[in-house]
Amino acid sequence: MSTELPLGIDVGGSGIKGAPVDLATGALAAERLRIDTPAQSTPQAVAKVIADIVDAFDEVHDGSPIGVTIPGVVQHGVVKTAANIDKSWIGCEIEKILEDLLQHDVVVVNDADAAGVGELHFGAAKGQRGLVILTTLGTGIGSALIHDGVLIPNSELGHLQVGGREAEKYAASSIKTAEDLSWEDWAARLQEYYAHLEYLMWPDLFVVGGGVSKKADKFLPLLDLRTPIIPAQLRNEAGIIGAAVLATQTQQRRQA
Repeated sequence: MSTELPLGIDVGGSGIKGAPVDLATGALAAERLRIDTPAQSTPQAVAKVIADIVDAFDEVHDGSPIGVTIPGVVQHGVVKTAANIDKSWIGCEIEKILEDLLQHDVVVVNDADAAGVGELHFGAAKGQRGLVILTTLGTGIGSALIHDGVLIPNSELGHLQVGGREAEKYAASSIKTAEDLSWEDWAARLQEYYAHLEYLMWPDLFVVGGGVSKKADKFLPLLDLRTPIIPAQLRNEAGIIGAAVLATQTQQRRQA
């Protein structure tokens, strides 16, 4: 894809992580840097942390594009939703703010979309044709739709209504913790959610990400679906890697 070393930066609720990515292998080209997300996580405060991460990799990063993930819908560089981040993000022209601040080409994408692209190119979904749905089970439920290697952005399938309830407020990993659900009880909720997704979408593969995917053996075998469902492989690096891939792809399209 490229011999350059684009930066990927993954903005999360508790931490902001970044590293240059070797797109030939999908490996981080340097040890990732993590900085706590500011308590007041406004766009301006987060942009300053992103700038600190970019500065830290000044000797490694070669000026190729920077990909940044945001936990919200991003259309044409503008943040449209803020379900689990500060409401001041809504309407923020974050791509322009970051390009002006960093003096680099910047591409801002939804965090689950980035994770999905990372898994497609270098992780659990590599080589998969047809429709792949990645879901991230965490504070909420993020999603990425990828068909024959092409991302369909901002799917936000965690907000689907399942049984009259918003899915992520019923079946996210945070709900399991908050309600002290057993693996079996939580899996029953996930069964309802994923069965609804396959009824609507007819995917060829589900990939399950988020921190809880490290314990996939505790809950995935409890699900009874027609669609294969497997854990993500890239763990906490998926967003960084996918953001770097998307930034490079976007720059190539713009230059074509």
